[in-house]
Amino acid sequence: MPPDIAVSGGRFTAAGRGDQEQLQAVFGPGADLLVDCVCYTAADAEQLLPLARHATSTVLISSKAVYADAAGHHSNSPVRPDFGGPVREDQPTVAPGCGDHRTAEGYPAAKVAAEQVLLDSGVPVTVLRPSKIHGPGSRQPREWMFVKRVLDRRPVLFLARRGAGVDHPTAAANIAALIELAARRPGRRILNAADPDAPRALDMSRAIAAHLGHTWEEILLGREDGQGREDGEEPPGQATLGRHPWDAPHPIVLDMTAAAAVGYTPAGDYATTVAAEVDWLTAAARGGDDADLIPGPADDYFAPLLDYPAEDRWLAARADAARADAARADAARAKGDRAKGDRANSDRTDSAQMGGARMDRSG
Repeated sequence: MPPDIAVSGGRFTAAGRGDQEQLQAVFGPGADLLVDCVCYTAADAEQLLPLARHATSTVLISSKAVYADAAGHHSNSPVRPDFGGPVREDQPTVAPGCGDHRTAEGYPAAKVAAEQVLLDSGVPVTVLRPSKIHGPGSRQPREWMFVKRVLDRRPVLFLARRGAGVDHPTAAANIAALIELAARRPGRRILNAADPDAPRALDMSRAIAAHLGHTWEEILLGREDGQGREDGEEPPGQATLGRHPWDAPHPIVLDMTAAAAVGYTPAGDYATTVAAEVDWLTAAARGGDDADLIPGPADDYFAPLLDYPAEDRWLAARADAARADAARADAARAKGDRAKGDRANSDRTDSAQMGGARMDRSG
């Protein structure tokens, strides 16, 4: 348990999600606020209902993965979605489903089904749909791809699509601000949950590098450098130079107007809130608390994002090309110098011949 919560009197009690008696014993006669961060399916939501009926306010953490574009694509689709602008809460979603929520297609469908169970129950539930969550203690700290590079003193950073990818980040601190709002103002609603800004991947990398006092050469790759197709579809598992977690071919931005209308005040923008995660990652990587949560070199998610050998090969090829260009330029200059010398010699010979002819005539 985080030390600040323990100091404030918070306590942790373990209970099995599927054991209704344990859950009821922990919950007691009721609560002012009930928050479920691991409600993935309709069955999970139905399990929650008996508790939610005795809570003043309930919050379900859902996901922006439920949203679908006009073609039916969502965030987990092989082809990335194109929403055509900021996504509001009334954006169509995928159809509810009861498949395996651990799969890319099953996850959003199961989340929609869970949402519907609670929203249709009549209890005051706030459904929050966050985007890419960041914060201390993350089990998949996406910012590690930048922090790790700084710790390794890498002199370069590769970013696909010239670092222009946008996939709205969501600070845990801003989710907490929305949960606090739901506690103060119970109601039945759906709210997007995201940071007040939606920075490009390039801006995110710069914020983290600046926080850690590191500089690197930014190598911004485009399609001419062998990047992926325009529609964003890539073969599964393919490691692409410059790939990063926010590499969306079309910006994914959550509209936060509805949350603001209810009274949402963000804890901070991305650069402000990400600092806590960066400091946590740095301390953990150096052997501090939660060192066991730091991704290892064989991590399936991060290994393609930290492919130093591939980057070094690209840099070596660039250096070879630069040397070849310099050699060609030197050869061209030498050839030009020789041509100038030949012309100068020719001019001197012509002048001497003309001078001799004049002397003959004057004699």
